[in-house]
Amino acid sequence: MEMEKEKMSVSKELSPDSASYHCSACHGDETWSYNHPIRGRAKSRSLSASPALGSTKEFRRTRSLHGPCPVTTFGPKACVLQNPQTIMHIQDPASQRLTWNKSPKSVLVIKKIRDASLLQPFKELCMYLMEENNMIVYVEKKVLEDPAIVSDESFGPVKKKFCTFREDYDDISNQIDFIICLGGDGTLLYASSLFQGSVPPVMAFHLGSLGFLTPFNFENFQSQVNQVIEGNAAVILRSRLKVRVVKEPRDKKRAIHNGLSENGLDPEGGKQAMQYQVLNEVVIDRGPSSYLSNVDVYLDGHLITTVQGDGVIVSTPTGSTAYAAAAGASMVHPNVPAIMVTPICPHSLSFRPIVVPAGVELKIMLSPEARNTAWVSFDGRKRQEIRHGDSISITTSCYPLPSICVCDPVSDWFESLAQCLHWNVRKKQAHFPEDEDQDEEDS
Repeated sequence: MEMEKEKMSVSKELSPDSASYHCSACHGDETWSYNHPIRGRAKSRSLSASPALGSTKEFRRTRSLHGPCPVTTFGPKACVLQNPQTIMHIQDPASQRLTWNKSPKSVLVIKKIRDASLLQPFKELCMYLMEENNMIVYVEKKVLEDPAIVSDESFGPVKKKFCTFREDYDDISNQIDFIICLGGDGTLLYASSLFQGSVPPVMAFHLGSLGFLTPFNFENFQSQVNQVIEGNAAVILRSRLKVRVVKEPRDKKRAIHNGLSENGLDPEGGKQAMQYQVLNEVVIDRGPSSYLSNVDVYLDGHLITTVQGDGVIVSTPTGSTAYAAAAGASMVHPNVPAIMVTPICPHSLSFRPIVVPAGVELKIMLSPEARNTAWVSFDGRKRQEIRHGDSISITTSCYPLPSICVCDPVSDWFESLAQCLHWNVRKKQAHFPEDEDQDEEDS
């Protein structure tokens, strides 16, 4: 019934009597009309056109990076069919700002394990959050088992106030308002892995080796944390990949006995199914075998290629500057809705990296003629073997990671390219002396 109503509203859009069209894909925050376009943000940029029929009508383009929305017409009668299965609505980078429905009260502090240089910043931050802001601080249990923290008597009263958790045992997804990471890029990847659904905003301090994803410096952390708590910060939505690994049961009796569902056994076919949320990349490689990997890659059910080589990388735009860049892929801004497919040392000179739209489903399986198995890892973790009959399904997750910016999404990204990867750094060309220029003009 809803689909019929949507079709009727689209068919009436050329009628001058129609007042407005409401887009369900925009989550109710935009209304489009012919004579009085209502926008959620003042002074929005628009593209106006004079259609062939009815010169008084005005067409506007939204700030969505997925393209024109909610209604785009092509000529007097054609338009895009409304798709209720929207993957993700990505705003223009300039409009992505952090806000709180309620004042944040709980914070998860993630510290790089076995790094003595982070102990003092960790203590200062936790004491500031608890004593100055009266916040509930969550930390991983093994962080407090560090001998330097155990033996610090002055830190004892603060330590007793911590809420602790254990990875893969405790679910804290509904208790955390925002996250603070102390370390390198690995801490941000680890924070992403803790949340298989909605991810709280992440504030990452650069206290590690590379720091491409950690833009904040710790020197003036008090004022920066206060700005985040007050909701005065820009955010960049880093898309993640939803990965589902389905494995053929190797032990038939065990498969029937344990009929588990997600992250266990699929009761319908007795297959083992595991699901992951990936921020950087999924890597399928040949593992310890001396033979080339041989895997088939499907896109929305169609076989697009067979990868022969050392493997293939399926990455997000965030991961495009990591392993994918080392393998020859282009570096893509995180606000671009896309998935990168990059071969690792392909056995073909014409196999170049490609970019496919966000929301498509990639499926990767061992080719029937493959001589050996393959191995898969997710952001460098959970490495496992893939055999004949197993499959890896990859698509864009509905749960991006909101990373808090120092300035804005564009400035932060290019600053990271320059500082961490030394992008386009070279010795400058010497200019001609002024006397040579004068001689050329005289001649």
